[in-house]
Amino acid sequence: MRSPTLEGMGITRTEIETASSRIDGHIRRTPTAEIEPGTLWFKLEQLQHTGSFKARGAFNRILAAIETGSLPAAGVIAASGGNAGLAVAFAAARLGAHAEVYVPETAPRVKVRRLVSLGAEVVQVGRKYADAHEAAVKRAAETGALLCHAYDQPEICAGQGTLGLEVLEQTGGVDTILIAVGGGGLMAGVAAAVAGHARVIAVEPRTIPTLHDALAAGRPVDVEVSGIAADSLGATRIGDIAYDVATRTEVVSLLVEDEDIIEARRLLWDRHRLAVEHGTAAAFAALHTGGYRPAAGERVAVVLCGANTDPSDF
Repeated sequence: MRSPTLEGMGITRTEIETASSRIDGHIRRTPTAEIEPGTLWFKLEQLQHTGSFKARGAFNRILAAIETGSLPAAGVIAASGGNAGLAVAFAAARLGAHAEVYVPETAPRVKVRRLVSLGAEVVQVGRKYADAHEAAVKRAAETGALLCHAYDQPEICAGQGTLGLEVLEQTGGVDTILIAVGGGGLMAGVAAAVAGHARVIAVEPRTIPTLHDALAAGRPVDVEVSGIAADSLGATRIGDIAYDVATRTEVVSLLVEDEDIIEARRLLWDRHRLAVEHGTAAAFAALHTGGYRPAAGERVAVVLCGANTDPSDF
């Protein structure tokens, strides 16, 4: 069954399938682990190149530009709290393009070091993602470089949505997929990919309720950004594409507390030996705390979307 056509934002299952073919051979087809027989799976996307799902969208964005002959000599520019920048830097290096990445001054040192090691030119600006994004957009306009948005471009979202196709195939089908949400690119892609097959639950830190507040207001709105997961889920508002897909496919937002995210991250390590970042653990926190309670026999997949973390505090 095809997903609804999202004409306003240009995200359809067909485009996600195209993205899947385009990035095949460039990204890892990450495994899905069956945790409780027949009812619970973890999608181990933290094993993706650069440690997060972002490589999918980065490759799709740059490869699409190469296909159309529109990749400029100036290369690519991205703004990021860390993970999107790592993915763009990695994809650019693999595809022979220069990468310039803008990150806030609060970006974790481990992510900045990795950006440099991937050959990216790194510029630290401001205290939050929005500051870095503003500087990146200005720089892209000056140089003509291809801007790779962290979460709000059709090619980016379609690339992320390939993860949803894999979950359906690897599990034989699930009823519900839990995904941590910041700017919403992953949620948008997956929700569009699995519409008609599974519902998506968006899990957000209470301190960064981008989708929750947008759904309440009837449009994307700015939110304050703080808390333990701000480095990876620190967008100040949900993306337009993500909001469009969420409303069309009836994505539900659940909020979790920082202390529950911290505990969920520890449990993922203690019980399953899975090392993830705090933002990633938000999705599992909803399940662990009972914020989301599956019905009897409900088939649930939890996306573990990133592992760029300091393991010293497990």
